[in-house]
This record gives sequence, structure tokens and C-alpha cells, in this order.
Amino acid sequence: MKDLIPMAICYDFDGTLSPGNMQEYGWMKALKIKKPKEFWTKANMLGRNQEADEVAAYMYQMMSEAKKHNQLIHRATLHAAGKDIELFKGVSTWFTRINKYALKQGVLLKHYIISSGLKEMISGTPVAKNFAEIFASSFMYDAHGNAIWPAVVLNYTSKTQFIFRINKGCEDICDREGVNAYMSTKDRAIPFAHMIYVGDGDTDIPCMQIIRRHNGHAIAVYNPDKKNGKKKVEHLIPERRVNIIAPGDYSADSPIDKYVKAIIDKVKAVHVLQELER
Repeated sequence: MKDLIPMAICYDFDGTLSPGNMQEYGWMKALKIKKPKEFWTKANMLGRNQEADEVAAYMYQMMSEAKKHNQLIHRATLHAAGKDIELFKGVSTWFTRINKYALKQGVLLKHYIISSGLKEMISGTPVAKNFAEIFASSFMYDAHGNAIWPAVVLNYTSKTQFIFRINKGCEDICDREGVNAYMSTKDRAIPFAHMIYVGDGDTDIPCMQIIRRHNGHAIAVYNPDKKNGKKKVEHLIPERRVNIIAPGDYSADSPIDKYVKAIIDKVKAVHVLQELER
């Protein structure tokens, strides 16, 4: 395994691997919240009125809605709700297929989530076992497993630290010294040029730009079943934020499948050239 070429794919979750917001599946249905749009409107208004981070605002709004329904947010309940989250076509088989292709090229491919969504819910999805790490927002819990306060809040800028953690191999979220310590390029676990970021829009732009600036690749995903879904991300191409845009389809021979395989081939070819040029 030590002779394999390291490579990583980092994914946002909502709108990237799933066509919707994760809270709108099992969790909102359990609380009988019939109009998700009203929930998000309240959360956004709360954020503006309190000058709060929008991710912290939606997490507070979740706690507020649960309390209104005489319920608590429980860690196990969120985890169980993860199984009901809808995934884009091909996601359920994507990881096995692309890992197999990478290994044939001598590449060890690792997958990471970097999401403003909830770690507890993502951990409950059928595909959770495929991720080396799930970096996402999460709650603090009391002794009974009930949410009491946000523990981790990932917004569009705080997401970027995890690109560096993956790059350096410093994946312990509590290790603040390691992620900021100097490390030479040759000692880093996964070069930026061996990284792909897959996201669905504006909140992913800082991560996309970091990876692209260091010769990695970025893919913007859109929902092909949503009106104006493609239009939402088209501007990212002329703005040089991403390399390609693609529909949310991870099936064999889909645009994402073909593009990622081509990047794997490129990583292998560049590695061989560098070895020959030593």
C-alpha cells in the first residue's frame, strides 16, 4: 500500500451527493414540518437579525423547532434520520467503482466529506462507511445524548481548514497546532494536485479555489431535475472557479465518472514522469 500514489476526493453533501437539504428528509418529516421553505426562511431571518453565522442560525432553529414540538434533538435520532436522505443517481455504487479503477492505476483514493450539514446525519447514511473522515457541523450533547449547543460550525470559509488538514495528514479536528505548523511540500500526505473538490455552488468556492490554485481540480454539481439547476453553476466556468460543471449523476460513464477517471490517469502519468525525471 505504501507504494500507491495518494489521492483524495472532497465532497460537499447537500446538493452534491444528495439533491436536497438533509434536514428535509427524515428529521423534518418526524417533526411533521410540512413546509421546509418556512423553516429555512426563519433560520435565515434569525441569522440576519442576530448578525449570526447562517450555519449556527439553522442549528439554533432546529433546536427551537424541536422544542416547539415538545421534543429534543437526540444524537441517535439524527443518525437514524440519515438513512432516509435521498442520494443522487449512482452514489450508492460510486465509491466501490471508482476505488477499483484507481487501484488499477496504482492510486490509493480516499474520500472525505466537508459539509455545512450535520455530521450526525451524514454518519447515518448508507454511504458513510466510504469516507475516511466526515468533516461537518455537529452539536454538543448532554449525558443523555440530547443536543445542547453547536460544537462545530462549518461555513464557506471554515471549510477551507479541512483542505489543509487532508493535505497535511492532520485530520484530528482538535489538533490546532499541527494544521498550522510548517510542513514542506514533499512531506505532505496528499498533494493539492492530487485532490478533487466536488461541490454545488457559492459556499464551496473558497475550497474550490484553493485546490485549483495548487493544480488540483474542482467540479460543480447541479440537480438535472431542478429548473435552472444548471444555470446556478454555469457562471463558475468563466469565473475560473471550477474545471467543469456536471449533472448530479455518479453512474458509470456519466460526465463525473469520466472526468474523475481522467484525473486519476493524469495523477498516475505525472507521477511516472516525475519518477523518470529524478
